[in-house]
Amino acid sequence: MATQYAMNDGSVVVVIGSGAGGGTLSNELAQKGIDVVCLEAGGRLRFEDIENDPGLMHGRMGWNDERIGAPVWLCKTVGGTTVRWTAITPRFQAHEFRARSTYGALDGTTLIDWPLTLDELEPYYDRAEAKIGITGTHEMPPSFESANYKVLKAGGQKLGYREITSTRTAINSIAYDGRPACQQIGFCMSGCRIGAKWSTLYTEVPKAEATGHFELRTGAMVVKINHDDTGKVTGVVYRDAGGNLREQKARAVAVAGNVIETTRLLLNSATARFPEGLANSSGHLGRNYMRHVTSLVYARMPGEVHFERGPRQAGLIMDERFHTPQRGFAGGYYLEAASTSPDDLSGAIAGWGREYADHMEHYSHMAGIFVTGEDPPQATNRIVLHPEKTDQYGLPVPVLEYAMHENSLAMQRHANERSEALYGSLGGKLLAKTDGVGVACHNMGVARMSDDPADGVTNRWGQTHDIPNLFVSDGSVFTSSAAANPTLTIVSLAIRQADHIAERMSRREL
Repeated sequence: MATQYAMNDGSVVVVIGSGAGGGTLSNELAQKGIDVVCLEAGGRLRFEDIENDPGLMHGRMGWNDERIGAPVWLCKTVGGTTVRWTAITPRFQAHEFRARSTYGALDGTTLIDWPLTLDELEPYYDRAEAKIGITGTHEMPPSFESANYKVLKAGGQKLGYREITSTRTAINSIAYDGRPACQQIGFCMSGCRIGAKWSTLYTEVPKAEATGHFELRTGAMVVKINHDDTGKVTGVVYRDAGGNLREQKARAVAVAGNVIETTRLLLNSATARFPEGLANSSGHLGRNYMRHVTSLVYARMPGEVHFERGPRQAGLIMDERFHTPQRGFAGGYYLEAASTSPDDLSGAIAGWGREYADHMEHYSHMAGIFVTGEDPPQATNRIVLHPEKTDQYGLPVPVLEYAMHENSLAMQRHANERSEALYGSLGGKLLAKTDGVGVACHNMGVARMSDDPADGVTNRWGQTHDIPNLFVSDGSVFTSSAAANPTLTIVSLAIRQADHIAERMSRREL
């Protein structure tokens, strides 16, 4: 029988969100015998619900509620964006934890150093890689080399790149942890039909349920966090699947709703004691929003590639990830092999008529690169609440304000030029490259870690500076974005946070 906790049971830890941060934290706590109630706004997919149809699956798992401003691409479903993600998992580099010290002030940014170092996080990176099953680590072989990856590799070698790999992928190359090896089905962002790609949907959540110390409630849209007269949080108010308001009492609360919902919830929980929102005495909540420098570059190659076969992102070039100021910008970026569906490609390739039809007829010859690079924090890049407009839950609609920094624009230009040169070295014809702000899939900042409470929202454990039993457990805590895809670091921080929460509970400090 599934575990169920009473609504007035104030001994539980309430985790909001079941994705990379929330799902991992929930399982780590449950494995330690700590009782957890996980509130998930979306529903729970089964393997038979997953189809290789991007449009259909966006409707089934996308967060399609109204937002205003810079577009994002998130999920409302058990597993969060780990159902949709492309599973590339590099580690942060040592200098990326010291962004302010390494890059300097960078005009117009709010750069600070992280309150922890790579040395401190490395043991948790090890644990996260073993948990997930990252190719090229812990005896997990490299991923199968798809044709799209081979194009990336051949062109990269012609440009003199040396760090080209089909490892660092969270998709099983062999059977692992009760899940099968990748069968090269493709369409990874529609969800993995067989479970070869790691997702908390079918790893952390079922494992947590098996402990008897965990309850998952789906269709639970959290609207507010309550606190007592001392300022400690005491419970979480949510609308259930029937639209009824309920309150789950809590010993501690961890918020992992991805940056938009994390910000909205904390701002919407404002009271007379916390008039600017929970944990916002610094004024940084919602600010310093980062979304990575991204770009998509597509080319038509002389021969067949069939980039839709195999993992959507089958490997990466790592040579550009370093801080090399001679390039004209601070920080670095990755070039990652990428594919897309014909529908999505049609939106990227300009034109219509005979020329466009010719491109589509040669879809089998397409190759693609996804760029991801470090995006510096800016106070003006932020998430706020609309002063009047509300959604179906009665919550203020979130407003996203984002503009690329000059450093980001310079990095994007460099990455696009290198990608074009890579394909040109093999006789490829450039079809499209993005030069503007696209839909964000890597969302970070807004509740950043800081040593000084005046500089951020959370401390080095993701515990809010203002409220001792309130934690943030997703990419919102990132002090800077680094160049690497964020999920591995989110999982590593969640494992570390679980250890910290358990230790504090054992000392009766929570």
